[in-house]
Amino acid sequence: MTEFNYRKLPPQGGTPREIASVVNLLVDGKNNATGTFTLTASATTTQVTDLRAGTDSVILYVPTTANASAEIGAGSIFISARADSSFTITHANNSQNDRTFIYAIIG
Repeated sequence: MTEFNYRKLPPQGGTPREIASVVNLLVDGKNNATGTFTLTASATTTQVTDLRAGTDSVILYVPTTANASAEIGAGSIFISARADSSFTITHANNSQNDRTFIYAIIG
């Protein structure tokens, strides 16, 4: 499950101060489109649920552990499906439970 720790403006708009705060965070690179996932042990796919994901989203991921980096080095990991509010990663079947990545969603 994705945890959202950012300011969001109400649908009807916000006060000038709220709008300035959100815009300033964006200018500072805080676009709130990031998360983490750990590959499912002893499986060949991992589904990540994120309300910000869509069928046309670009998902970029970076390993944060040695075993996650080795997964990339083996060339066996890729985004195999994108859907509204989720994406699926196909990877090697491995019993390691520390193949952790950070990701960013664009679009």
